[in-house]
Parts: sequence; C-alpha cells; structure tokens
Amino acid sequence: MRRPLFLKQPNPKVTRPLQERVLLIGLTRTAQNRSVTAEHLQELEQLVTTIGYEVAAVMIIQPKRFEPATMISKGKIDEIAEILINQAIDEIVFDDDLTPTQLRNLQEIFDCEVRDRSSVILEIFARHARTKEAKTQIELATLEYLLPRLTRRWTHLERQIGGIGVRGGAGETQIEMDRRLVKTRIAKLNEALEAIERERLVQRKGRRDCFHIAIVGYTNAGKSTLLNVLTGAEVKVEDQLFATLDTTVRKLTMNGFQNLLLSDTIGFIRKLPADLIASFRSTLREIQEADLILKVADLSSPYCLEHLDTVDEVLHELGVITKPIIVVFNKIDCSDDLALKRAKSRFPEAVFISAARQLRLDDLRQAIVRVLEQEGINLLVRLPLSAAKAIALVRDNAQIRAETYINGEVSFELFCYRRVWNWLAPKLREFTKGQYDAEHP
Repeated sequence: MRRPLFLKQPNPKVTRPLQERVLLIGLTRTAQNRSVTAEHLQELEQLVTTIGYEVAAVMIIQPKRFEPATMISKGKIDEIAEILINQAIDEIVFDDDLTPTQLRNLQEIFDCEVRDRSSVILEIFARHARTKEAKTQIELATLEYLLPRLTRRWTHLERQIGGIGVRGGAGETQIEMDRRLVKTRIAKLNEALEAIERERLVQRKGRRDCFHIAIVGYTNAGKSTLLNVLTGAEVKVEDQLFATLDTTVRKLTMNGFQNLLLSDTIGFIRKLPADLIASFRSTLREIQEADLILKVADLSSPYCLEHLDTVDEVLHELGVITKPIIVVFNKIDCSDDLALKRAKSRFPEAVFISAARQLRLDDLRQAIVRVLEQEGINLLVRLPLSAAKAIALVRDNAQIRAETYINGEVSFELFCYRRVWNWLAPKLREFTKGQYDAEHP
C-alpha cells in the first residue's frame, strides 16, 4: 500500500505549542494531478496559518473509488487515526468540500473537529470583517453554510458566528431548536442586505455620470496598494489573505479626463464558497457596474497564471468577462525573468508594474487612457443660452475642448464617455424642452 505524502514532520522532542495542530488532506483522482493537489494544499496551508493554526502534517490521498459516506476508504481512515495519535493533532482540514453527512461521519470516527476549505475561508472573512456591511455578509454566508451541517459538535463554527445567540446542544431537540434560530437569523440578515443594496443603488445613481474602473484579482495581489498609488488614498495595506473585504471607491485624476472613479474590492481565491459570493452580491455589484476592469496578478507567485484563470472564472460567474479589461502584472521587482517571459507570451498586451515601488506606472496610465479614448465620443453640442441647467450639466459631465457663442446659443466641442452620454442626452432634452442639437464633428 502506498503511504500518504507527508510534507511536514514535527520533532517529537519539541514541547507541544498551545495553538491547534492540524492535518491537511487533499484528494487527487490521478497520479498526474498529484502536483496540482500539492499546490492547492500549499494554498490551504496559507489559509490555515492565517487563522493561527499550526500545520502538523499534509497528506495526499488517491482514492481507488469514491466513498459517499466518508469520501475516503477504511484503510485510509485507519492511517489517519494513527497519525492523529502519533502527531498529537487536534483537527483535520480537507481541501475538498465535505457534505453534511461526510462531515458528521468523519467527526464521529476520528473524535476530533473536521472541516473543509470553505469553512476555513469563511472564518478568515469573519475575522477580517470590520464594517457593518461586511459583518452582515459574512454572517449570512456562514449560516447558509452551517445550516445543513448542524450537529452536536461544531465548536469550530461557533468561532465564526459568535454573538448571534446560536449554540449547539445535546440531543435532537436542541439541534432542531438551533436550526430554527439559524433560519430566523438568515431571514433577518437577508432583509438587512436588501436594505444595504438599496443604499448602494442610490450611491451608484449618484455616480452614473462617472467612468468607473474596478480593480480585481487574486487575494494579496497588491490591489489596495495600487489603489493608494493611483489615487493618493490611504487604504490599509497588509501582507495577508483577504485583508480587504469592503469596497473602497476613490476619485482618479488622469490626463484631464473627468469623473473617473477607481474601486478596490475583495480578492478572489480557488474554490471560493458559493454562499460567500451570493452574500457579497452588493459588494461585487461594483465590478458588474464597472466600465473598465484592471485584472491584477502577482507576478512573483509561481502560480500567477493559474490565479488569473481563477479570477476569470469568478468574472464569468458575475457576467463581466466581456467588459474592457487591462491585465496588470504586479510585483515585477520580486519576480524572475522566466516568469516575465511566460506572462508576456500569454498576455502580450498586458502591463507590468510594481505598485509598491511605483515602477512603470506610466505604462498603466497610458493603457487606461487608451481605453478611455475608445470608450468616449467626440460631439458638437448646441444649447440655448437660456438653458442654464443644461449648460452646467455639460460642463460638469464632459470634457470641454472648445466653446463658441453665436445667435443666442453656445456650441461645445466636447469629449464624453458613451455611457455618460446615454444618461446625459435625455437630461439635456428635458432641460431644453428638446431645443438642443448634438452631432459628431
């Protein structure tokens, strides 16, 4: 029998630390995918370390057949049970999602906490949530994940939803009571998020005269740093996974173009829980409303191109993959020539920068300007001088290149974003009672 792969072995002479020790388990269907599974487990190790656990051992299993009740075979269960004792391990984390039945069965078999990648990601989000909106979103996602998994032992989930008045108890009666409490709380959270969405809608209506640029990318790719450098903002930047959960929107000034907004939102990761994406719908709406997307990738990561594929999967789910996109490879100061060559080969139109060291930012600005010029139109607009509101509206929402006054009219040669003009034209018609003219010069 092939023994499991252990990437870490603790020294038995070392005194056991106070932090929880975990065993990471990944499943691979074929021998060829073993390296891919190992890569995913390295990322899972980062996630687990983020919540303060010590990774005691890592195991890759290639099951001969799928076991619906436990996912793994009886032989592997015996091996794992031996490892738990010899390595003094407190908890098992699977890289694959477990069904409620599998979770319950495995916890009873091993008599320890068992969880999956989604559970770990949810806990990280819960710890990093700061605003009311982020806390509401993550609590809803956690409860949606938790509801079908309620058992008499879910102490690791209590850490994620502390303060909502739901605790596991002994016996089926207590579990049913917990389920009712969770369902009631879910309903209230959905109502709260609907109210937040209405507030967001009002905010977006107030910005509909702007050209919106959204920064997206894998977690910890340097998105917040880029926002700070381009806008002069002072968004908190940390070298950790999912440091940013809330959308930050700042005004952007660039080569005379007016009404530019730049936003930064949550990072993506492999196997992002579906409940999490659904709960963060109001936050992710900023991406859906964007006119241009800056897709940022960490060139120093050995899995940079794979991370971009993951980002594309999420963008597909959001229905924004057809929007104008600029691929931005960040952290060129920390990468090697081979990574640079691979990236340029696959993305010849991409921009290569270092946001932290402010290298080649002019290349990025020029790329943005090119998109702005493509997404804009040049118009000659004539308005009666008596239409003061219409004239003010044009000045506020378009780039005026020339203006002349003749026969009681003002003529503007202007540049305007197409989407903004679609909003502006009906307003001019309303304020001038149809007495305006617009044509391409």
